[in-house]
Amino acid sequence: IDINKRYTFADYLTWWDDKRRELINGFVKMMTPAPSRRHQRILGEIHFQIKSFLKKKKCEVYVAPFDVRFPSSDNNVADNQIYTVVQPDICIICDESKLDDKGCLGAPDLIIEIVSLSTVKKDVEEKFNLYEESGVKEYWIVQPNDETVTVFHLENGKYQHKGIYTRGSKVEVGIFKGKLDIDLDDVFFTK
Repeated sequence: IDINKRYTFADYLTWWDDKRRELINGFVKMMTPAPSRRHQRILGEIHFQIKSFLKKKKCEVYVAPFDVRFPSSDNNVADNQIYTVVQPDICIICDESKLDDKGCLGAPDLIIEIVSLSTVKKDVEEKFNLYEESGVKEYWIVQPNDETVTVFHLENGKYQHKGIYTRGSKVEVGIFKGKLDIDLDDVFFTK
């Protein structure tokens, strides 16, 4: 795979090796090897709290690896016309028409990325811009080392900073309008 060449989701589907990749505007972005144990612990706890809330509700929560495809327009939904596919750490999709056997086609309602030193630039800059442009309603950036969660809500096509939260806080999941708060004492619990 040539990292300087532009690819589509159709190309992505032909790569049958054990390497995880994302495509952003057609260009390959290699993903890091398996995340740290702390990363997995944080991901698991956030997922558990969301999954428990969503029982018997129409929204669904997924964890990586799970492909989210962003078509360049509503008319370009064919695999060979999609140039962006990412694998967010956690995503919630409430419009089931966006779900198929390949993952999600279109913007999830909420995306959560848990950053590491090797992914912070991509998650804070590239993916922030991508998710904003693609219409993801809510974006969380979780910093395990600082034990913080930074929350953004999409308003009039631009992300608005809603706050930075840490231990001792509960973070409201904005897409559910006050019905679900994530307890950060449980998320950042260490033994």
